Amino acid sequence: MTGTVAADSHNGQAASGTQRLDKWLWFARLTKSRTVAASCISAGKIRVNSTKVEKPAQAVKVGDVITSRIQKTVRVLRIAALGARRGPAPEAQSLYEDLTPRAPAPAPGEKSETSVFWGEREPGAGRPTKRERRQLDQLKGRA
Repeated sequence: MTGTVAADSHNGQAASGTQRLDKWLWFARLTKSRTVAASCISAGKIRVNSTKVEKPAQAVKVGDVITSRIQKTVRVLRIAALGARRGPAPEAQSLYEDLTPRAPAPAPGEKSETSVFWGEREPGAGRPTKRERRQLDQLKGRA
């Protein structure tokens, strides 16, 4: 019996069907390493079932809802499976179901919420033209 428990805990899963949160985040490819996962958890960027988690060893199970602020956006994920290894991206995506609400598309003629700030250009817009450069210089007082 001890051999079975040792084998299960070696894979990151206890006999009760749970897994360490830092391992799951790493297996699901939400972080680049377990160390980064542990530091995000300790910094309070992860919630499990609406409860702030402070320890990387927090046990998670299938059905738990994870709210993460690891990247620039907030993501809400439901655990669909526990990982056994850090596999390729399609395998990692099968470990969770994304519940993140999508932002509604702006109506025609409306600006989106992620509008460009003053003096910034749309991503992928390229370099400013000579005319736009002169207008920017004039606006910023560099005449």
